[in-house]
Amino acid sequence: QVQLVESGGGLVQAGGSLRLSCTASGRTFSSYTMAWFRQAQGKEREFVAYIARIVSHTNYADSVKDRFTISRDNAKNTLYLQMNDLQPDDTAVYYCAATPVITNVRNNYAYWGQGTQVTVSS
Repeated sequence: QVQLVESGGGLVQAGGSLRLSCTASGRTFSSYTMAWFRQAQGKEREFVAYIARIVSHTNYADSVKDRFTISRDNAKNTLYLQMNDLQPDDTAVYYCAATPVITNVRNNYAYWGQGTQVTVSS
């Protein structure tokens, strides 16, 4: 079992930055692929980025590539998402998720946080 708690969301102007954090309970954090997904109002939850147990292996959605950076600190059981040059289309609830496999498929993630709202004003 893994329990996930996100933080760091908020309101920011277009072009601004935010850093999201996700703290995990349990001693097996380092064994999971960790990911960020987001869900805008009225839309499906979509993949943003993942980072595998081997931290050099990351994957990003095309829409956030070169603007967002995912990272993890296994010693602190914490996942991060640095978001730069935020745009109104990035407005969504952001969720962290965990899975034992390497995947960007939402349904393969068994553990989810409660989400944190990110709002980008134009």
